[in-house]
Amino acid sequence: MVYRVQGVVVREKNAPATTETVIVPDPGPGEVVVDVLSCGVCHTDYHYQQGGIGDEFPYLLGHESTARVAAIGEGVTEVAVGDRVILNWRAVCGQCRACAKGQPQYCFATHNAKQKMTLEDGTELSAALGIGSFAEKTLVAAGQCTKIDEESDAAAVGLLGCGIMAGIGAAINTGEVRRGESVAVIGCGGVGTAAIAGAQLAGATTIIAVDIDDAKLEQAKRFGATRTVNSRDEDPVEAIRALTGGFGADVVIDAVGRPETYQQAFYARDLAGRVVLVGVPTPDMRLELPLLDVFGRGGSLKSSWYGDCLPSRDFQMLIDQYKLGRLDLEGFVTERIGLGDVEAAFAKMSGGNVLRSVVVL
Repeated sequence: MVYRVQGVVVREKNAPATTETVIVPDPGPGEVVVDVLSCGVCHTDYHYQQGGIGDEFPYLLGHESTARVAAIGEGVTEVAVGDRVILNWRAVCGQCRACAKGQPQYCFATHNAKQKMTLEDGTELSAALGIGSFAEKTLVAAGQCTKIDEESDAAAVGLLGCGIMAGIGAAINTGEVRRGESVAVIGCGGVGTAAIAGAQLAGATTIIAVDIDDAKLEQAKRFGATRTVNSRDEDPVEAIRALTGGFGADVVIDAVGRPETYQQAFYARDLAGRVVLVGVPTPDMRLELPLLDVFGRGGSLKSSWYGDCLPSRDFQMLIDQYKLGRLDLEGFVTERIGLGDVEAAFAKMSGGNVLRSVVVL
């Protein structure tokens, strides 16, 4: 048996995202077919469209999703038919060297479904991040499904599947923000704003939002920023130091991912402070820093992959914080759209006009 569903596909580099018929096979061993409930429009999907992640076109886009398990393959014990889940792209293997060291959040051999979804003519599709959930149904590995409760807003909690988790985790997991610390976040798009929310959740008392857009800075206050800096108008390094007693922030999170913003983060932290890079650079970017400054300032320079999250540990915990009123996940949902609106949503996202457009099925 196969399922014929509608999904959003990009056939070649820079081609428009179009809604097409997708053939989803029955799940094989260790696989699951899910009915997609919601899917956030993430920069990663836009990067796929631009050819910035790979050239294995055509791609079935989408990955930031809440879903319901429709069918399970042989040997699946993690979830059952009817379970409500968030899809994730870190289905840990339990056997690689990271897992063996007790660091499954860095798993180097994460699982994806082995079967391919196709177009009607048999052309195999590459699923974005191994998920491909801009579709009515999709096929994933069982470990990519993290069971959650039934009560929360699907469009809001599904954002934990990628961008919002990346930002929150950059603060809580990678940056290890502690109560009473100061945090600066450079770049207040969806991920940066989530990092601000994560810093507040962790108990930071000074949270500085840095951006070149006053509207984004004002929005950052809603999620926990205590001070704002427009880096178009003033030097962000000097401004952050001035707001932290002249020393710099304990943690500075670069949610942009450019050499110039990383240098700002590096010099805006306190001695022995932490820098966290969560913004994704392009392959051509190069960073130059005096090695003596790297040595002399101490502390740590970290990269945050998926917020260093462990879905089985983090997703429901953050949903619980949302239900307790401590984490405004619904505030990240700017608009709710249909499958046919994804291309327009990319344009809004590129223009900085939304935190998240969310496809609701």
